[in-house]
Amino acid sequence: MSNVYYKKLNSRTSTNDVNQITRGLLNRIILEENIDLDKKIPLKVHFGEKGNHTYIKPENYNGIIDFLQEKNIETCYIETNALYNGQRHKKEIHLALAQEHGFNKIPIIIADGDYGESFAEVEINKKHYKNCKIGKNFLDYDQLIVLSHFKGHILAGFGGAIKQLSMGHAARGGKLAMHKGIKPKIKEKKCKKCNLCKTRCNENAIIIEKDEKSFIDHDKCVGCGACAAICPHGAISLNSLKGYMRLIGIGNNFKENLVEYAYAAAKGKKNIYINFAMNITRGCDCEPRKMKLLIDDIGVLISTDPVAIDKACHDLAKNNGKKFRGVKQLDYAEKIGLGSTQYELIEI
Repeated sequence: MSNVYYKKLNSRTSTNDVNQITRGLLNRIILEENIDLDKKIPLKVHFGEKGNHTYIKPENYNGIIDFLQEKNIETCYIETNALYNGQRHKKEIHLALAQEHGFNKIPIIIADGDYGESFAEVEINKKHYKNCKIGKNFLDYDQLIVLSHFKGHILAGFGGAIKQLSMGHAARGGKLAMHKGIKPKIKEKKCKKCNLCKTRCNENAIIIEKDEKSFIDHDKCVGCGACAAICPHGAISLNSLKGYMRLIGIGNNFKENLVEYAYAAAKGKKNIYINFAMNITRGCDCEPRKMKLLIDDIGVLISTDPVAIDKACHDLAKNNGKKFRGVKQLDYAEKIGLGSTQYELIEI
């Protein structure tokens, strides 16, 4: 059983309060779990796609940064490039977006190079992968603080520490490997031919012509799901019988793929995981649009176990009125040794 330390949030919680909470949680877990901190500890973050409004803003991380700097620990932000088109798919514009979103308090490392081409292979010998392609710069560190936004996700069901480890650490080749087998389709009756989906496709797989049937070329499609996430008309879906079977894991192993990549990313690390269960939306921070909040803010959680902290977030969300899909990934994560679904929630 793993410990998950937890502090509630409410509508009156200010950014300054969040920073005090994260400092308190860090101090508590270090003392309770006898954690030794390295001299260099990067913060794994997500900068939020351009147009997204609900990603975790950088001012919420200031308490963590100040805590580390007061202990003379060198820190930076670290992230990888996205698979799909947008403002995060190559290093130059990714860094510019990070600055635009206010991530300028500490240096930034894009761990997988200019276009996601820089990787190191981590051997895991699991069911789906023998080796995983992880952003090369991650291997420079033995300890990270993994900062995750708990919210929904179109393919995974929900995103938290496991997704931040897997998709967030993988180089382009790893992201492609995880999405293999997921193929969206266009529902012609709903398609307004606005071409928004094409702006998100790096593979030129979407064919939309004024007087012709719109479709996705599955020979080119890598299955990243960005087109479905951005479509304002609900015209791109996995809800065919075949697509639905893939979505729930029949004929597709996406959730297990995520877990194995998370295992690779965490292998040999002494990570600390902090989940921000706030600004909880149906979609993820990769979606370049404003999204409605599903439930009220829940709290900030911290653990050394990525499975336990995600299970705690999932359970708290359920208790607050929102049951997310994707919980089976936690069972597989426990099965392969990434962490435990059994936890003690210690409220502070």
